[in-house]
Amino acid sequence: MGIYRSLPRIGISAIGIYEPPWVLGNDWFGDTLPPKFLKHTGIESRRVSTEDEVAMAVGAVENLQRDSGLRLADCVGAVFVASSLMPDSIAKRYGASDGMPVERLGGAARRFLRRVGLTSTCTAAINWGCSGFPKAVTVARRRILPAVELGKNQCILVITVNRTSKIIDYACRQTAGLFGDFAQATLLARSDSQRYPVHFEVLQATAETCAADGVFFDFHLRDNVPVPTNEGGRDTAARRLVFSLNGLAIGDAAPRAMAAIAEKALSAAHISPKDVSFVIPHQAGSGIVRLTAMQLDGIGVGGELVNGLARDVGNISSSSVPYAIKRHWDRLDGILLCPTAGVGNPGEATVTRGCVILKTTRLHGMAAAVSARLRCAS
Repeated sequence: MGIYRSLPRIGISAIGIYEPPWVLGNDWFGDTLPPKFLKHTGIESRRVSTEDEVAMAVGAVENLQRDSGLRLADCVGAVFVASSLMPDSIAKRYGASDGMPVERLGGAARRFLRRVGLTSTCTAAINWGCSGFPKAVTVARRRILPAVELGKNQCILVITVNRTSKIIDYACRQTAGLFGDFAQATLLARSDSQRYPVHFEVLQATAETCAADGVFFDFHLRDNVPVPTNEGGRDTAARRLVFSLNGLAIGDAAPRAMAAIAEKALSAAHISPKDVSFVIPHQAGSGIVRLTAMQLDGIGVGGELVNGLARDVGNISSSSVPYAIKRHWDRLDGILLCPTAGVGNPGEATVTRGCVILKTTRLHGMAAAVSARLRCAS
């Protein structure tokens, strides 16, 4: 008979972000963007990276080290999430024979681990699009945590990175202006850690794939695609592998998917919807977030809605929830409900949905109060 080992509770101690310096405003797109794009999405600009996913992820970890005092020697596990790297199915469909550069998820994850010196840690690499963060936290809790003896002075990293600009069809009215490039690194530690004190304890994390009414997402080869240059000009890619997205269909499905997975997660955690203090949905755009809030209201979820964070960065896929937490860090209090939804695998009639439920710790409340006093004093 096996020996049962209870697993420690974990939570978020710190979040480091990497924002590429190049900002691409709506004016660059001209008539490509629909007239009501800004009204429906709230997006005014987005970041574009000239560096690859590995360099962006390293930048996020370096910023996390600066902000939190992270010692990489304390890291015993990592989950690497990249939504812009080519899925295996697409690598098989397109590749060297079509003159397309191919880097697969596993190879990028290994390069990242070598760059930061984490080659001996317990790791996982996933591509889960806009639901990548709850999927990564789920993997950390269910796969990595049981496999390691997480000490009080140790941690697990969750890295999400997307360089969607390299696969955008900048001639497509539906998708050209939606997405931005971004990376973040979240430090997970034991709830009783003194070296990495936890601010948000993880009460629940779940992610799943569900059937959809149709195929919302796929890849295609396009000729003569306009692309931006970092001086604000235009160039033309003779041939480019790009994704297509049925924006109307996923815009209709995503709010319902987020409400459904939120209700499921709350039930599993034995939390009443009325006890939620803050709702932090995937920041796909202000319109979708408002529709999600309406769906959540239907199941009794109240709390303050966090919205509008896509304005300056666009839809940053799996990084949007930790980015929102980082931006509102000192304000957050109580139970945080963080649902996500996105397209499934390319060419498949599926959607992804996930949810993380967090609770602020006593330490967080004290730290937030100190920060508020310092702001008033200054």
